[in-house]
Amino acid sequence: MSQNQPVIIYISAASDLMAEREALARMIADLPVTLPWRIGQSPVEAEPVGAETVANADLYFVIMGADIRAPVGLELHLARRAGQSIVGFAKQGVAYTPAGQIFMKETKLSIGWRAFKTAHDLSRQVQQIIIEYLLRQAVRYALTPVEVAQLQQRLTTAAPADQPNAAAGAGHSAVILSRERFMPSEGIVIEE
Repeated sequence: MSQNQPVIIYISAASDLMAEREALARMIADLPVTLPWRIGQSPVEAEPVGAETVANADLYFVIMGADIRAPVGLELHLARRAGQSIVGFAKQGVAYTPAGQIFMKETKLSIGWRAFKTAHDLSRQVQQIIIEYLLRQAVRYALTPVEVAQLQQRLTTAAPADQPNAAAGAGHSAVILSRERFMPSEGIVIEE
């Protein structure tokens, strides 16, 4: 694998979880690595689902608020069909709708929902999963010794601080490129 290939993460969450979606995108962008990222997320409006991103995701997260909303069910179906390992988080302290209750009950065995209370709590838990994944895949992503050490340190220190309004709009799909690792597809790299 080329070191310029992005880490692909898909976050399946309804539009009522924008604060959580934005917190996750900010946390990923703040990780101490120089990797390119491709973060796919459930469309907020009448946009098509990123089926290819779901199928090719390195990590797939489904986040449950009070209700199950389109297109989360479709994304979950696509993830299962692609053989994705699904990590689910259910927000605590909300009154689940009848549809949400049924969805949680029907998927309890296959997803094994983990509880979260706030966007900060969710970020902390997802950060741990992502860091553990990156450390297992350190050779694949050509992580430097410094990056490995910083990731290990991040695992043992406090979770990232909440940064309200730090990146409004981060709750949408995005591609994050690293200046250090990005190689242009055209032209010639000139070294000094």
